Amino acid sequence: MSAPTRAMASDVTVPTYAPTGAAVAAYDSYAPNRIEAAASGVSWAAVFAGAFATAALSLILLALGAGAGLSSLSPFSGMSATTVGFGALVYLCITEIISSGVGGYLAGRLRTKWVDLHTDEVYFRDTAHGFIAWSVALVMSAAFLGAAAAGMVGASATATARSASNSGTTAADTAALEANRYYIDSLFRGGKAANSSEDVAYKAEAAAVFAHAIANRVALSSDDRNYVADLVTARTGISHNEAETRVSDVFERDLAAVDQARKSVAHSLYWLFVALLLGAFTASFAATMGGHRRDHLPVMRAA
Repeated sequence: MSAPTRAMASDVTVPTYAPTGAAVAAYDSYAPNRIEAAASGVSWAAVFAGAFATAALSLILLALGAGAGLSSLSPFSGMSATTVGFGALVYLCITEIISSGVGGYLAGRLRTKWVDLHTDEVYFRDTAHGFIAWSVALVMSAAFLGAAAAGMVGASATATARSASNSGTTAADTAALEANRYYIDSLFRGGKAANSSEDVAYKAEAAAVFAHAIANRVALSSDDRNYVADLVTARTGISHNEAETRVSDVFERDLAAVDQARKSVAHSLYWLFVALLLGAFTASFAATMGGHRRDHLPVMRAA
């Protein structure tokens, strides 16, 4: 082949396929020669780092709130269910937003950089990383609090059993007294003295009657009221009519306190639900910010 012929051959342009218009979407969505990545789309190291950061910050902020008096909820404080612990509930929401935001940002910022992925897929994975980090932190916190509660219940049970053995009563009687001790004690105030075993027996029986009526949310029956009044009369020496009046009054106050506690707990759980939702959203959104910052940092290369 002559030189001019070789020159002409070198100038030949090989045609390539360049989809336009509607063919772009079809060509991008259908790629039979695309190889699926062997690695998972979840960077677990980043997820656990964000989860630990979330849990640690929550603990720090809750300690700060406890020191400032913003983390104690008292359903027996005399306030209504809509106002009890309002500052503590707001502080709980702020704690969730701050801790979840920091943890989610770290989960998005520390994850592995993905290549050859559509922008929407990267955005979805960043959101998922933030949500998973928040979920792991929530499970870890619940497990920690559950273990702490189990420890406290075990210690309380041990102390109850020891107290029962020392006083000569059963553990069931002692547990019954712990439920509404204040109101039961107010039934038997004043009057003649009684030995310790009789006093505990009277209070245990009255507590059992009160607990049954309150658990079923019913008023005291006439038989139960007369029976407890007889106990009060035998213990204090007051007349039966006065004992019945005292029993009715104490039971009403005990029932009102229990209802107030139920309403306060329900109101607090509503706020806890809102706080957890805010934490999940904040963690997911912060992860997208961290991932976007991670992918768009300029690469510094040595000269």
